[in-house]
Amino acid sequence: MDFKVGDVVAVLDDVIKGKVISVAVDKIVIETEDGFPFDFLPKELVVIKESQKELSKFSDISNEGLLEKINHTTSKKNTPKFKTANRQDKLPPMEVDLHIGQLTRSSKGMDNYDMLNIQINEAKHKLEFAIKNRIPKIVFIHGVGAGVLKTELSYLFKNYNVKWYEASFQKYGLGATEVYIYQNSKGSK
Repeated sequence: MDFKVGDVVAVLDDVIKGKVISVAVDKIVIETEDGFPFDFLPKELVVIKESQKELSKFSDISNEGLLEKINHTTSKKNTPKFKTANRQDKLPPMEVDLHIGQLTRSSKGMDNYDMLNIQINEAKHKLEFAIKNRIPKIVFIHGVGAGVLKTELSYLFKNYNVKWYEASFQKYGLGATEVYIYQNSKGSK
């Protein structure tokens, strides 16, 4: 793939995106939204031509999982809605963005293990905060990636009296998990 200065790119195996500021044969330098330069091989990058929000507007996408998710959410629209007496059901869920760029100033010098530990510790603290403060729902925004963080979150949730499932596709895309906290939760089992 040919890169040129000014292209908006994303790193394939990480949650980093930015603009190309320098192009060489075997090295592409990008500047993140935070202003940090990073060097990558061309095979580690992909040009972003459309935002994820724009792409999700199209129904002719050939990704079976995505099409199934779209069809599932459209079928929900036709079901009748019932009013609930529980006021807490109407409260918006607490949202926690677990992208490493939201949790630390810079991930430069960190390996994947360090970043994952920061993300899991943040998720654990926020989950315990929600349980302590009787917040019924919490959404963890983890992104799509390779699924390592999502898997680790599942292991974390098994230690608590909670139920979890994929969050609203329309609002979060494919990269978020919603956790419902049972009211009788006292913390970890």
